[in-house]
Amino acid sequence: MDVTIVDYNSGNISSVINSFKEVAQDKVNIEVTSDLNKIKSSDKVVLPGQGSFKSCVDALNKIDGLTDTLNEFAITYKKPLLGICVGLQMFADIGYEETETKGLGWISGKVLKIDNQNRKFKLPHIGWNQINIVKESKIFKNIENNSHMYFVHSYEFIPKDKNVISSTTDYSSNIVCSVEKENIFGTQFHPEKSDKLGLQIIKNFLNL
Repeated sequence: MDVTIVDYNSGNISSVINSFKEVAQDKVNIEVTSDLNKIKSSDKVVLPGQGSFKSCVDALNKIDGLTDTLNEFAITYKKPLLGICVGLQMFADIGYEETETKGLGWISGKVLKIDNQNRKFKLPHIGWNQINIVKESKIFKNIENNSHMYFVHSYEFIPKDKNVISSTTDYSSNIVCSVEKENIFGTQFHPEKSDKLGLQIIKNFLNL
């Protein structure tokens, strides 16, 4: 099986690469590339994202044909794709970080700044927090409800269709921390920084 981690210059993704390689060992071939043909021929794709919504979308768009290739992979051929952090946020139609920016439009919704209730809650939301699993998700196999995951974000994804939400976390309000829609999976938290449970989620994705 070939799994591609999309490297589109969106910040440091070394911990994502290391975690996937640790879980895959020799059973799965992990490629880190933005080569369109390699992405097309992959069995699964991982879309990481660090920094702002706008900077990640801009970085994707800078690589000629990359968004079209990802659209084809996830929407036309319906192959499994996992978005992490801003990688998940980019599934939205639109994001409002820095300036209004068009997303990939895979899961209808928008990305807004977390309401910190007049500074009652610190932003970014950083550190370990419990997740509330609200629907059975293939990537939560062997993960108990109320498990702790690691977060770093100031913006949240608000999908139009609440049925895509697979888990939430309580921080200022009910924040979406993972989604699942057919072959498309996303986590707002960082599985690669969430210790053994995060590695289990990566394993679950690789085992799909």
